[in-house]
Amino acid sequence: MSDSDVPFTAREALQFHAQGRPGKIEIIASKPMATQRDLSLAYSPGVAVPVQAIADDPATAYDYTAKGNLVAVISNGTAILGMGNLGALASKPVMEGKAVLFKRFADVDSIDIEVKTEDVDRFIDCVELLEPSFGGINLEDIKAPECFIIEQTLRERMNIPVFHDDQHGTAIISAAGLINACLLTGRKIQDVKVVCNGAGAAAIACTELIKAMGVRHDNVIMCDSKGVIYQGRTEGMDQWKSAHAVPTQCRTLAEAMKGADVFLGLSVAGAVSKDMVKSMADQPIIFAMANPDPEIIPPDALEARPDAIVATGRSDYPNQVNNVLGFPFIFRGALDVRATTINEEMKIAAANAIAELARETVHEDVAAAYGGATQSFGRDYIIPAPFDPRLIEVVSSAVAKAAMDSGVAQKPIADMDAYRASLRARQNPTTSVMAQVYTAARNAPKRVIFAEAEEDVVLRAAVQFRQDGYGTPVLVGRDATVLEKLQAMGVADPESYEIHNSVSSPLVPAMVDRLYARLQRRGYLRRDIQRMVNRDRNIFGALMLALDQGDAMITGITRTFAQTMRELRRVLDSKKGEIPFGIHVLVGKTHTVFMADTTVNERPSAEELAYIAEQTAQVARRMGHVPRVAFLSYSTFGNPAGNWLGNIREAVSILDQRKVAFEYEGEMAPDVALNPALMKNYPFCRLSGPANVLVMPGLQSANLSAKLLRELGGDQVIGPMLVGMEKPVQIATMSSNASEIVALAVLASAGVAQ
Repeated sequence: MSDSDVPFTAREALQFHAQGRPGKIEIIASKPMATQRDLSLAYSPGVAVPVQAIADDPATAYDYTAKGNLVAVISNGTAILGMGNLGALASKPVMEGKAVLFKRFADVDSIDIEVKTEDVDRFIDCVELLEPSFGGINLEDIKAPECFIIEQTLRERMNIPVFHDDQHGTAIISAAGLINACLLTGRKIQDVKVVCNGAGAAAIACTELIKAMGVRHDNVIMCDSKGVIYQGRTEGMDQWKSAHAVPTQCRTLAEAMKGADVFLGLSVAGAVSKDMVKSMADQPIIFAMANPDPEIIPPDALEARPDAIVATGRSDYPNQVNNVLGFPFIFRGALDVRATTINEEMKIAAANAIAELARETVHEDVAAAYGGATQSFGRDYIIPAPFDPRLIEVVSSAVAKAAMDSGVAQKPIADMDAYRASLRARQNPTTSVMAQVYTAARNAPKRVIFAEAEEDVVLRAAVQFRQDGYGTPVLVGRDATVLEKLQAMGVADPESYEIHNSVSSPLVPAMVDRLYARLQRRGYLRRDIQRMVNRDRNIFGALMLALDQGDAMITGITRTFAQTMRELRRVLDSKKGEIPFGIHVLVGKTHTVFMADTTVNERPSAEELAYIAEQTAQVARRMGHVPRVAFLSYSTFGNPAGNWLGNIREAVSILDQRKVAFEYEGEMAPDVALNPALMKNYPFCRLSGPANVLVMPGLQSANLSAKLLRELGGDQVIGPMLVGMEKPVQIATMSSNASEIVALAVLASAGVAQ
C-alpha cells in the first residue's frame, strides 16, 4: 500500500503517532467487566471451565478465546517499506499500521510482534512457538532471500495460515489487474509474453502466481540489477532466481522488452524508458509498481504508447496496485473456515474475485456520495478502488470457498449466502464511502473559505486541506497575523496562501451593496452593514461565498452554532422551498446512525418533520445505507399517552401520502427503534431492522442527545452537518480539532450534505 503521493510534514506524522495514547492500537475488553461476577467469570474461578474444555478438545479454543479472529503481524525489520534494514524496533510503527488495516477493512483483530534477530532459524523457532496464540501469521518487511526460507518452513511446520504479504499481496492484486487487462486487449493469459524487472520477494511471487494461473514458463523473462536471468547464468544467482531462468539471447531489460505484451515492474524508479515502452507489442500492459516512484510514470508511458494500459502502486494515478485490496479479506476468509494454510487455489480465487469486482458497477447511491465520479470498467479502471465496501464480501467468500474446495478448511461453511450477509454486516459502509468522498475531493478540488483563519486549529486544518490535495483554502483574516502563524507552523511557502482581509479587501464595496440591499428593510443602516462586513468574519466569509469567490465555507470555531447560524442567515438563504437543519452522524464499527434535526429547528411542524426525514434518508443513501427512519418520542405507539404526539403522527401520515421509497415508523422510543428484541413486541412495526435514521421531535432533546453521545458514547461523531442552505456551508463545533474541520470542509466541497 502506498500513500506516498499524499504530502505531510515529518512533524505532522510524529504528532499523529504521539497524540493521546501513543501508537495506533489498544486492547479493549469484549465482555462486560463492571461487577465482581463479571470478573469472576472472566478470570478466577470462572476461567477454569474453558481451560479444561480446551485441554479436553483443543479445537474449542476457537469457541472460547479470540484465537480464531487474531492474526500476528511479525517482522524483524530487515526490509522496512523502501527504507531497508532499520531493525525490529523501527519496524513497529509499520506493523501497528498493518494491524490497524486488518481491523479497519476486515474486522480482524491483530497484534504486532517485532522479533529482534536476523538469524533465520531463531526467527522461525520464535514464530512457530506462537501457534497456540493466533489464528494466522502475517509476515512483513523481511528481506529476500531469507523471507522465502522463513515462509516456506513456517508453512510446513504450522497448522495455521502463514502469509508473507510483501510477496503474495502484490502478486494477487497485480494478477487481478492482469486478468482484466488481458480481457480488455483481447489476450489469453496463457499466451502473453511477460517481462518482470526485479527478482526480490514480490517479483518472484508475482511470477509464480501468474504461472500458476496459466502463463507459460518460457514466456516470462525475469531481470535483476545485473540483467536478464537466463539459463546458464552464474553471477548473482540463487535457487529462487534459477527457478525462473529461461533459454534466451536477451541480456538486458531493453532487449527483453522488445515485443513483450506485459511488463511487471518491482524494481526501482526510472528503470524503464519511453523507447523501451515503444518497443513493446500492441496495446502493451505496463505495471510499474516500484514505490514510492514507479519504473516509468503513466504520463510518460502513455506518451510513448497511447494504446497502453498502465498501473502503478500510487493512488494519484489510475489502476493502483494496493495490497489492502487483498490481505485483510484473504485472512478473513481463511480464518472463518479455520484454514490450515493459504494455498495457491486461495490466492487465485482472491485474484479472480478482485478482477470480477472491478467489472461490476457501484450502486448509484454510493456513487453519489463522491460526486458520481465512480469509474466504470475500462483501461483506467482494471482494479477496484481500495475502499470499495463490497471487497470484504466478494474476496473473503471466494477465499473461503477455495479453502473448502481444496481441502484445507477445518470448519466448512454450510450456507454461503448467510456467510456473505455476515461479511457485509462486519463493515460499516460509511467508513468506505467517506474514504471515497476524500478521493473525490482530490479528483475535483474546490475553493473552500476558512472564515476563522487566525485561529490556530483552523489554520492547521487549512494547511492540511491543501497539503492533502483536497482543494484551495481561502483564508479570511489579517494578512500579517495569518502569515506569521503560517511561518510559526513551519509552512515553507506561506505567501502562496490566498488571504482575504475584511478591512482592506477590494471585494468590500460589492459586499456592502449586496448586504445592504438585503437588510435595508430590516432596520439596518448602510454604516451598520459596512461595520458588519469589516468586522465580522462570518459575514465577510459568507459574502465571499455569495459572490462566488469560493465553492464552500467552513466556520464555527469561535462562536456557538446558534450565533454562527444567525450570522450566516443574514447573508445566505436556505434552498428554495426547503428548511435548513443539522445531522449528527454517529459511526460505530458496524453501524451508522443519522440523527436530525440536532441544530436548527426548535419545534418542527409535522410538515417539517416529514421533510427532515426525507432529506436525512437521502443523506443516508449517499453514505451507503438503506435508510430505516424512526420518529422518536417518549411514547411508543401511544404508550404512554401524551400531548406532544400529534406532530409526529401527522408526519408519518404525510409520508404515507407521499409513498416515499424508504422504511419509516413512529412514534417510538429510542430503545424500541434500536433494539431488535424490543421491536419484536410490536409485530406491526414497519421497520425491517433497527432504525438508522432518527428524527427527533424537537431541538432540545435532539441537541442534548447529540452532545451527550459525543462526550460519553463510543462512536465516532461526524458533524453536525448542515443541510438545506443555498450554498455549501458547514459549521464546526467550538471543540473541533483540525481533522474534524478538514472532514467538514471536504463534506462541504463534495456536496454530500446538500
